[in-house]
Amino acid sequence: MKKRSVLAFLLTVLITASMLAGCGAKNEAPVNAEPQTVMETPQAEKTTEESAPVDEHETRIIVDGLGREVEVPAKVERIVTLGNASRMATYLLLSDKMVSVANGDQSSSLFMAYGVFHQDEWANLPIVSSGGYGEINPEAILEAEPDVILCTYEEDIVANIEDQLGRMVVAAPQGTLFAEDYELALRVFGDACGVSERAEEIIAFIHACLDDLDARTANVPDDQKPLCLAAAATFRGGHGITGVYSDSAILTAIHAKDAATGLADRPKGVEVDKEQILSWDADVIILDAGNVGLVAEEYAEDPAFFEQLSAFKNGRVYQWPNATANYTNVEVPLVNAYYAGSLLYPEAFADVDFEAKAEEIFTFFLGHEGYLALLAENGLGYGPVSLGE
Repeated sequence: MKKRSVLAFLLTVLITASMLAGCGAKNEAPVNAEPQTVMETPQAEKTTEESAPVDEHETRIIVDGLGREVEVPAKVERIVTLGNASRMATYLLLSDKMVSVANGDQSSSLFMAYGVFHQDEWANLPIVSSGGYGEINPEAILEAEPDVILCTYEEDIVANIEDQLGRMVVAAPQGTLFAEDYELALRVFGDACGVSERAEEIIAFIHACLDDLDARTANVPDDQKPLCLAAAATFRGGHGITGVYSDSAILTAIHAKDAATGLADRPKGVEVDKEQILSWDADVIILDAGNVGLVAEEYAEDPAFFEQLSAFKNGRVYQWPNATANYTNVEVPLVNAYYAGSLLYPEAFADVDFEAKAEEIFTFFLGHEGYLALLAENGLGYGPVSLGE
Protein backbone atom coordinates (compact mmCIF):
# COMPACT_ATOMS: atom_id res chain seq x y z
CA MET A 1 0.00 0.00 0.00
CA LYS A 2 2.83 2.28 0.79
CA LYS A 3 4.37 1.70 -2.65
CA ARG A 4 1.08 2.54 -4.33
CA SER A 5 0.79 5.80 -2.35
CA VAL A 6 4.20 6.93 -3.53
CA LEU A 7 3.34 6.16 -7.13
CA ALA A 8 0.05 8.03 -6.83
CA PHE A 9 1.83 11.04 -5.36
CA LEU A 10 4.39 11.11 -8.19
CA LEU A 11 1.62 10.81 -10.79
CA THR A 12 -0.21 13.76 -9.25
CA VAL A 13 2.95 15.93 -9.40
CA LEU A 14 3.55 15.09 -13.06
CA ILE A 15 -0.05 15.95 -14.04
CA THR A 16 0.09 19.26 -12.18
CA ALA A 17 3.38 20.25 -13.83
CA SER A 18 1.94 19.43 -17.23
CA MET A 19 -1.07 21.64 -16.63
CA LEU A 20 1.12 24.52 -15.48
CA ALA A 21 3.29 24.24 -18.56
CA GLY A 22 0.18 24.31 -20.75
CA CYS A 23 -1.05 27.49 -19.11
CA GLY A 24 2.30 29.17 -19.69
CA ALA A 25 2.25 28.24 -23.36
CA LYS A 26 -0.98 30.13 -23.89
CA ASN A 27 0.89 33.42 -23.36
CA GLU A 28 3.54 32.69 -26.00
CA ALA A 29 2.70 32.93 -29.70
CA PRO A 30 3.98 30.07 -31.84
CA VAL A 31 6.92 30.96 -34.04
CA ASN A 32 4.85 30.95 -37.28
CA ALA A 33 1.65 32.34 -35.82
CA GLU A 34 -0.01 35.54 -37.12
CA PRO A 35 0.52 38.56 -34.80
CA GLN A 36 -2.38 39.19 -32.49
CA THR A 37 -4.12 42.56 -32.17
CA VAL A 38 -4.10 43.83 -28.62
CA MET A 39 -6.97 46.15 -27.71
CA GLU A 40 -5.58 48.91 -25.53
CA THR A 41 -7.70 50.51 -22.88
CA PRO A 42 -8.20 54.28 -22.78
CA GLN A 43 -5.98 54.33 -19.71
CA ALA A 44 -3.23 52.61 -21.68
CA GLU A 45 -3.51 55.23 -24.45
CA LYS A 46 -3.36 58.03 -21.91
CA THR A 47 -0.23 56.55 -20.37
CA THR A 48 1.42 56.30 -23.81
CA GLU A 49 0.65 59.97 -24.65
CA GLU A 50 1.99 61.17 -21.34
CA SER A 51 5.18 59.21 -21.77
CA ALA A 52 5.88 60.63 -25.27
CA PRO A 53 5.13 64.39 -25.28
CA VAL A 54 5.53 66.40 -28.49
CA ASP A 55 8.99 67.92 -28.72
CA GLU A 56 8.56 71.69 -28.92
CA HIS A 57 12.05 71.95 -30.39
CA GLU A 58 11.45 69.53 -33.26
CA THR A 59 12.67 70.89 -36.58
CA ARG A 60 12.76 69.95 -40.24
CA ILE A 61 14.76 70.94 -43.31
CA ILE A 62 13.25 72.77 -46.29
CA VAL A 63 14.78 74.09 -49.50
CA ASP A 64 14.23 77.82 -50.01
CA GLY A 65 14.00 79.87 -53.19
CA LEU A 66 17.78 80.19 -53.39
CA GLY A 67 18.15 76.40 -53.38
CA ARG A 68 19.55 76.38 -49.84
CA GLU A 69 18.64 73.96 -47.07
CA VAL A 70 17.15 75.87 -44.15
CA GLU A 71 16.16 74.43 -40.78
CA VAL A 72 12.71 75.52 -39.58
CA PRO A 73 10.52 74.50 -36.63
CA ALA A 74 8.09 71.65 -37.26
CA LYS A 75 5.33 73.95 -36.05
CA VAL A 76 5.51 77.66 -36.91
CA GLU A 77 3.62 80.15 -34.74
CA ARG A 78 5.64 83.40 -35.04
CA ILE A 79 6.57 84.89 -38.43
CA VAL A 80 8.64 87.92 -39.41
CA THR A 81 8.17 89.10 -42.99
CA LEU A 82 10.47 91.25 -45.10
CA GLY A 83 10.03 92.64 -48.62
CA ASN A 84 6.99 91.21 -50.40
CA ALA A 85 6.59 88.39 -47.86
CA SER A 86 3.81 90.12 -45.90
CA ARG A 87 1.55 90.03 -48.95
CA MET A 88 2.27 86.37 -49.57
CA ALA A 89 1.78 85.51 -45.90
CA THR A 90 -1.63 87.17 -46.08
CA TYR A 91 -2.56 85.19 -49.20
CA LEU A 92 -1.45 82.07 -47.29
CA LEU A 93 -3.84 83.08 -44.45
CA LEU A 94 -0.95 83.54 -42.01
CA SER A 95 -1.54 87.18 -41.05
CA ASP A 96 -2.48 86.20 -37.49
CA LYS A 97 1.00 84.67 -37.02
CA MET A 98 2.89 87.78 -38.10
CA VAL A 99 4.77 89.29 -35.13
CA SER A 100 6.12 92.27 -37.08
CA VAL A 101 5.46 94.27 -40.22
CA ALA A 102 7.71 95.51 -42.99
CA ASN A 103 7.91 99.14 -43.98
CA GLY A 104 4.73 100.01 -45.88
CA ASP A 105 2.56 97.18 -44.54
CA GLN A 106 0.68 99.62 -42.31
CA SER A 107 -0.16 101.95 -45.20
CA SER A 108 -3.75 103.15 -45.33
CA SER A 109 -3.79 102.91 -49.14
CA LEU A 110 -6.74 100.90 -50.43
CA PHE A 111 -4.56 99.69 -53.27
CA MET A 112 -2.41 97.74 -50.80
CA ALA A 113 -5.17 95.15 -50.80
CA TYR A 114 -3.43 92.59 -48.59
CA GLY A 115 -3.23 95.04 -45.69
CA VAL A 116 -6.69 96.63 -45.88
CA PHE A 117 -8.36 94.24 -43.47
CA HIS A 118 -5.42 93.84 -41.08
CA GLN A 119 -4.58 97.38 -40.03
CA ASP A 120 -5.98 96.98 -36.51
CA GLU A 121 -4.15 93.73 -35.77
CA TRP A 122 -0.92 95.09 -37.27
CA ALA A 123 -1.15 98.55 -35.67
CA ASN A 124 1.03 97.75 -32.66
CA LEU A 125 3.45 95.35 -34.32
CA PRO A 126 7.09 96.48 -34.58
CA ILE A 127 8.33 97.67 -37.98
CA VAL A 128 11.43 95.61 -38.70
CA SER A 129 12.56 97.16 -41.98
CA SER A 130 13.66 100.76 -42.21
CA GLY A 131 12.42 101.62 -45.69
CA GLY A 132 15.44 101.15 -47.92
CA TYR A 133 15.50 98.06 -50.12
CA GLY A 134 16.84 95.22 -48.01
CA GLU A 135 17.47 97.41 -44.97
CA ILE A 136 16.39 95.88 -41.67
CA ASN A 137 16.29 96.57 -37.94
CA PRO A 138 18.05 93.45 -36.61
CA GLU A 139 17.35 94.25 -32.96
CA ALA A 140 13.60 94.52 -33.59
CA ILE A 141 13.59 91.27 -35.54
CA LEU A 142 15.37 89.33 -32.82
CA GLU A 143 13.21 90.84 -30.08
CA ALA A 144 10.12 89.59 -31.95
CA GLU A 145 11.43 86.04 -31.41
CA PRO A 146 10.25 84.66 -34.76
CA ASP A 147 10.13 80.96 -35.55
CA VAL A 148 10.87 81.82 -39.18
CA ILE A 149 11.91 84.92 -41.10
CA LEU A 150 10.52 85.16 -44.63
CA CYS A 151 12.03 87.53 -47.18
CA THR A 152 11.95 88.25 -50.91
CA TYR A 153 15.43 89.56 -51.60
CA GLU A 154 18.34 88.57 -53.82
CA GLU A 155 21.16 86.34 -52.61
CA ASP A 156 23.64 89.10 -51.73
CA ILE A 157 21.05 91.02 -49.68
CA VAL A 158 19.96 87.80 -47.98
CA ALA A 159 23.57 87.09 -47.01
CA ASN A 160 23.88 90.58 -45.53
CA ILE A 161 20.68 90.15 -43.52
CA GLU A 162 21.83 86.78 -42.18
CA ASP A 163 25.18 88.28 -41.14
CA GLN A 164 23.32 90.93 -39.13
CA LEU A 165 20.96 88.44 -37.52
CA GLY A 166 23.30 85.54 -36.96
CA ARG A 167 20.69 83.09 -38.28
CA MET A 168 19.31 81.90 -41.58
CA VAL A 169 16.18 83.27 -43.22
CA VAL A 170 13.82 81.65 -45.71
CA ALA A 171 14.34 83.46 -49.00
CA ALA A 172 12.11 83.38 -52.08
CA PRO A 173 11.67 85.52 -55.21
CA GLN A 174 9.75 88.78 -55.01
CA GLY A 175 7.61 87.26 -57.72
CA THR A 176 6.77 88.29 -61.26
CA LEU A 177 3.05 88.71 -61.91
CA PHE A 178 1.51 85.50 -63.30
CA ALA A 179 4.95 83.86 -63.58
CA GLU A 180 6.61 80.72 -62.22
CA ASP A 181 8.83 82.57 -59.76
CA TYR A 182 5.72 83.81 -57.96
CA GLU A 183 4.53 80.23 -57.66
CA LEU A 184 7.94 79.24 -56.32
CA ALA A 185 7.72 81.90 -53.63
CA LEU A 186 4.26 80.74 -52.55
CA ARG A 187 5.44 77.14 -52.39
CA VAL A 188 8.59 77.97 -50.42
CA PHE A 189 6.74 80.07 -47.84
CA GLY A 190 3.90 77.58 -47.68
CA ASP A 191 6.37 74.76 -47.01
CA ALA A 192 8.28 76.78 -44.42
CA CYS A 193 5.11 77.61 -42.48
CA GLY A 194 3.33 74.29 -42.84
CA VAL A 195 0.59 75.47 -45.20
CA SER A 196 1.63 73.88 -48.48
CA GLU A 197 -1.95 72.91 -49.25
CA ARG A 198 -3.05 76.55 -49.19
CA ALA A 199 -0.12 77.49 -51.45
CA GLU A 200 -1.26 74.93 -54.01
CA GLU A 201 -4.83 76.21 -53.75
CA ILE A 202 -3.65 79.73 -54.59
CA ILE A 203 -1.58 78.57 -57.54
CA ALA A 204 -4.48 76.48 -58.86
CA PHE A 205 -6.85 79.43 -58.46
CA ILE A 206 -4.56 81.76 -60.43
CA HIS A 207 -4.23 79.19 -63.21
CA ALA A 208 -7.98 78.65 -63.32
CA CYS A 209 -8.57 82.38 -63.81
CA LEU A 210 -5.84 82.72 -66.43
CA ASP A 211 -7.07 79.64 -68.29
CA ASP A 212 -10.60 81.03 -68.32
CA LEU A 213 -9.39 84.40 -69.60
CA ASP A 214 -7.32 82.68 -72.27
CA ALA A 215 -10.20 80.50 -73.42
CA ARG A 216 -12.46 83.54 -73.80
CA THR A 217 -10.00 85.69 -75.76
CA ALA A 218 -7.38 83.56 -77.53
CA ASN A 219 -9.43 83.13 -80.71
CA VAL A 220 -10.68 86.68 -81.12
CA PRO A 221 -9.42 87.84 -84.57
CA ASP A 222 -6.91 90.68 -84.42
CA ASP A 223 -9.02 92.83 -86.72
CA GLN A 224 -11.80 92.69 -84.14
CA LYS A 225 -9.61 93.84 -81.28
CA PRO A 226 -9.66 97.52 -80.32
CA LEU A 227 -6.27 99.08 -79.63
CA CYS A 228 -5.89 99.44 -75.86
CA LEU A 229 -3.54 101.58 -73.75
CA ALA A 230 -2.99 101.14 -70.01
CA ALA A 231 -1.93 104.60 -68.83
CA ALA A 232 -1.60 106.81 -65.73
CA ALA A 233 0.70 104.04 -64.56
CA THR A 234 2.04 103.54 -61.05
CA PHE A 235 5.80 102.97 -60.89
CA ARG A 236 8.11 104.85 -58.57
CA GLY A 237 5.07 106.97 -57.80
CA GLY A 238 2.03 108.01 -59.78
CA HIS A 239 2.10 109.28 -63.37
CA GLY A 240 -0.24 111.14 -65.69
CA ILE A 241 -1.35 110.18 -69.17
CA THR A 242 2.23 109.70 -70.42
CA GLY A 243 3.05 107.06 -67.81
CA VAL A 244 2.15 103.79 -69.52
CA TYR A 245 2.45 100.08 -68.88
CA SER A 246 4.59 98.43 -71.53
CA ASP A 247 3.61 94.84 -72.29
CA SER A 248 1.09 94.85 -69.47
CA ALA A 249 0.68 91.35 -67.99
CA ILE A 250 -2.99 92.16 -67.52
CA LEU A 251 -3.54 92.93 -71.20
CA THR A 252 -1.36 89.99 -72.21
CA ALA A 253 -3.60 87.66 -70.19
CA ILE A 254 -6.55 88.58 -72.43
CA HIS A 255 -4.60 88.71 -75.72
CA ALA A 256 -5.34 92.42 -76.04
CA LYS A 257 -3.90 94.58 -78.78
CA ASP A 258 -1.59 96.57 -76.50
CA ALA A 259 -0.47 99.96 -77.85
CA ALA A 260 2.58 100.12 -75.56
CA THR A 261 4.28 96.93 -76.66
CA GLY A 262 8.04 96.46 -76.82
CA LEU A 263 9.07 99.64 -74.99
CA ALA A 264 11.24 97.74 -72.52
CA ASP A 265 12.91 94.38 -72.10
CA ARG A 266 10.20 93.24 -69.69
CA PRO A 267 6.73 94.32 -68.56
CA LYS A 268 7.12 97.59 -66.66
CA GLY A 269 6.00 101.18 -66.36
CA VAL A 270 7.53 103.57 -68.88
CA GLU A 271 7.30 107.33 -69.38
CA VAL A 272 6.66 108.44 -72.98
CA ASP A 273 5.91 111.83 -74.51
CA LYS A 274 2.56 113.24 -75.59
CA GLU A 275 3.41 112.80 -79.25
CA GLN A 276 3.65 109.05 -78.69
CA ILE A 277 0.22 109.01 -77.06
CA LEU A 278 -1.16 110.89 -80.08
CA SER A 279 0.60 108.54 -82.48
CA TRP A 280 -0.92 105.46 -80.86
CA ASP A 281 -4.38 107.05 -80.60
CA ALA A 282 -5.75 104.03 -78.76
CA ASP A 283 -9.41 103.11 -79.09
CA VAL A 284 -9.64 102.34 -75.37
CA ILE A 285 -7.60 103.90 -72.57
CA ILE A 286 -7.64 102.51 -69.04
CA LEU A 287 -6.18 104.65 -66.26
CA ASP A 288 -4.96 103.69 -62.79
CA ALA A 289 -7.72 105.03 -60.54
CA GLY A 290 -5.27 106.49 -58.06
CA ASN A 291 -3.74 108.68 -60.75
CA VAL A 292 -6.89 109.93 -62.46
CA GLY A 293 -6.50 113.19 -60.52
CA LEU A 294 -3.14 113.77 -62.21
CA VAL A 295 -4.72 113.21 -65.63
CA ALA A 296 -7.56 115.58 -64.72
CA GLU A 297 -5.00 118.28 -63.92
CA GLU A 298 -3.31 117.69 -67.28
CA TYR A 299 -6.66 117.93 -69.00
CA ALA A 300 -7.40 121.25 -67.30
CA GLU A 301 -4.04 122.61 -68.50
CA ASP A 302 -4.29 121.31 -72.07
CA PRO A 303 -7.78 120.08 -73.05
CA ALA A 304 -6.95 120.37 -76.76
CA PHE A 305 -4.45 117.54 -76.46
CA PHE A 306 -6.99 115.14 -74.96
CA GLU A 307 -9.71 116.16 -77.40
CA GLN A 308 -7.57 114.81 -80.24
CA LEU A 309 -7.62 111.31 -78.78
CA SER A 310 -10.23 108.88 -80.14
CA ALA A 311 -10.77 107.24 -76.75
CA PHE A 312 -11.68 110.58 -75.18
CA LYS A 313 -13.82 111.68 -78.10
CA ASN A 314 -15.75 108.38 -78.08
CA GLY A 315 -16.18 108.09 -74.33
CA ARG A 316 -13.95 105.03 -74.06
CA VAL A 317 -11.73 106.09 -71.17
CA TYR A 318 -12.03 103.96 -68.03
CA GLN A 319 -10.34 103.39 -64.70
CA TRP A 320 -9.31 100.30 -62.75
CA PRO A 321 -7.62 100.07 -59.33
CA ASN A 322 -3.86 100.42 -59.16
CA ALA A 323 -2.30 96.96 -59.17
CA THR A 324 0.94 98.16 -57.56
CA ALA A 325 1.26 99.25 -53.94
CA ASN A 326 4.32 98.18 -51.94
CA TYR A 327 5.15 95.59 -54.63
CA THR A 328 2.60 94.02 -56.99
CA ASN A 329 -0.73 92.53 -55.99
CA VAL A 330 -2.13 89.41 -57.66
CA GLU A 331 -5.84 89.64 -56.94
CA VAL A 332 -6.22 93.17 -58.37
CA PRO A 333 -4.60 92.33 -61.74
CA LEU A 334 -6.79 89.23 -62.08
CA VAL A 335 -9.93 91.29 -61.55
CA ASN A 336 -8.56 94.04 -63.81
CA ALA A 337 -8.11 91.45 -66.56
CA TYR A 338 -11.76 90.43 -66.29
CA TYR A 339 -12.76 94.09 -66.37
CA ALA A 340 -10.62 94.89 -69.42
CA GLY A 341 -11.88 91.76 -71.12
CA SER A 342 -15.48 92.85 -70.64
CA LEU A 343 -14.64 96.23 -72.19
CA LEU A 344 -12.67 94.94 -75.16
CA TYR A 345 -14.67 91.77 -75.92
CA PRO A 346 -18.17 92.22 -74.46
CA GLU A 347 -19.57 89.18 -76.26
CA ALA A 348 -16.86 86.87 -74.90
CA PHE A 349 -17.65 88.00 -71.33
CA ALA A 350 -21.41 88.32 -71.71
CA ASP A 351 -22.00 85.44 -69.27
CA VAL A 352 -19.70 86.87 -66.59
CA ASP A 353 -21.23 88.77 -63.68
CA PHE A 354 -18.26 91.06 -63.19
CA GLU A 355 -19.07 92.18 -59.64
CA ALA A 356 -19.65 88.60 -58.51
CA LYS A 357 -16.41 87.47 -60.14
CA ALA A 358 -14.46 90.34 -58.61
CA GLU A 359 -15.84 89.61 -55.16
CA GLU A 360 -14.97 85.93 -55.55
CA ILE A 361 -11.35 86.71 -56.45
CA PHE A 362 -10.85 89.36 -53.79
CA THR A 363 -12.36 87.22 -51.04
CA PHE A 364 -10.28 84.17 -51.98
CA PHE A 365 -7.00 86.05 -51.70
CA LEU A 366 -7.78 88.44 -48.87
CA GLY A 367 -9.89 86.18 -46.68
CA HIS A 368 -12.48 88.95 -46.24
CA GLU A 369 -15.50 90.18 -48.16
CA GLY A 370 -16.19 93.78 -49.13
CA TYR A 371 -13.02 94.97 -50.87
CA LEU A 372 -14.83 95.77 -54.13
CA ALA A 373 -17.37 97.88 -52.22
CA LEU A 374 -14.58 99.75 -50.40
CA LEU A 375 -12.99 100.68 -53.72
CA ALA A 376 -16.30 101.88 -55.14
CA GLU A 377 -17.17 103.91 -52.03
CA ASN A 378 -13.89 105.79 -52.33
CA GLY A 379 -14.10 106.41 -56.07
CA LEU A 380 -11.22 104.05 -56.76
CA GLY A 381 -13.05 101.16 -58.37
CA TYR A 382 -14.07 100.28 -61.91
CA GLY A 383 -15.92 102.49 -64.34
CA PRO A 384 -15.82 105.19 -67.03
CA VAL A 385 -13.85 108.42 -66.64
CA SER A 386 -15.18 111.82 -67.76
CA LEU A 387 -12.45 114.43 -67.43
CA GLY A 388 -14.41 117.32 -68.92
CA GLU A 389 -17.10 117.31 -66.23
